[in-house]
Amino acid sequence: MRILHTSDWHIGRSFHGHSTLDALRGVLETLVAQVREHAVDVVLVAGDVFDSATPAAGAYTLLSDVLRGLADAGAVVVVTSGNHDSAARLGFQSSLLRAGVHVITDPTAVGTPVIVEDEHGPVSIYGIPYLEPVLLRAQWPGVRSHADVLAHAMGLVRADHAERGGRAVAMAHCFAAGVEPTPQLERDIQQGGLDVVPLSVFDGVDYMALGHIHGQQQLSPRVRYSGAPLHYSFGERFKPRGSWLIDLDADGLQDARWLELPVPRRLTTLTGPLDEILTDERHAAHESDWINVEYTDPLPQRDPMRRLLARFPYCAAVAHTPVVVRTDDARTYVERVRATRNEAELVDAFLAHVREGEGASEREARLIAEVVEQRAHAEVTA
Repeated sequence: MRILHTSDWHIGRSFHGHSTLDALRGVLETLVAQVREHAVDVVLVAGDVFDSATPAAGAYTLLSDVLRGLADAGAVVVVTSGNHDSAARLGFQSSLLRAGVHVITDPTAVGTPVIVEDEHGPVSIYGIPYLEPVLLRAQWPGVRSHADVLAHAMGLVRADHAERGGRAVAMAHCFAAGVEPTPQLERDIQQGGLDVVPLSVFDGVDYMALGHIHGQQQLSPRVRYSGAPLHYSFGERFKPRGSWLIDLDADGLQDARWLELPVPRRLTTLTGPLDEILTDERHAAHESDWINVEYTDPLPQRDPMRRLLARFPYCAAVAHTPVVVRTDDARTYVERVRATRNEAELVDAFLAHVREGEGASEREARLIAEVVEQRAHAEVTA
């Protein structure tokens, strides 16, 4: 049996204020073509189908089109909800879908598999939706953390699999021990910090398809994250986009291969003085990329985004990151002010205080001297 493992589509997510719907549609159309090309039997979508609990109409349209395309390509599709999804809304969508597409959002369904047959017999596919511990304590006594609810859910999976026998695949949406998240991207599963699930929780199945982490990761030969199909952060720019192609034989996991997905627009971070970034011909190759600029001028520059957009129409973010930052001065600001000998030095001390240690430039010093002189002259002649 051939299985495609994908996750974290985040339909409806924006990228620095820009819609990603059209780009994601193109990438997912490629994924559908890969399912057809590689004769995939089952597609697993391990959570965070939508980016929001209240997706716009266009997000529903895209999901319906892609699921229909996967089913038309001959695959059984199993979808679970993630922490970004509204389980109720995603579950309502399932009632409108065709046979062969299974959307699992109800915790009471954990331990009840979707059965898919091949020449070696049945494969039990156990979908585990995102499980909120506080909502399950009445049903599953003793659970306090996300690790607890996943352990309980996998216990139900193993108990059912022990009765059925054969091969088993499971899917879940969580932080597993050993993952490397993208800083400031993946939302914490539990408010107040990460709730890490030990790898041993996933014992007992032939393959574990995980979602929530946006980068491709292999925690063991049979426990993997596929990551998101689209880049949603500049921190992800070096992480490949794609999905895992999993082959099961009569004995279980036989092979796992990575299938690349196209990147509609590259992500590039440019660092250096603003004028250099705006004029250097070395950056010509990036003029059609999504651009993040970190300009290193000592002082903030006027209208940097407007100026950058003139050269880089897809500049999405700009930040002032001076090379020289304020050094730690043991004196307080008041002490530095008291040490000044004249008004020009007083202005210079203030500028250094508010500009990361950068005092007046030569031009500014001349201007300050002129203003101080004019003020002194006005006071004398008043």
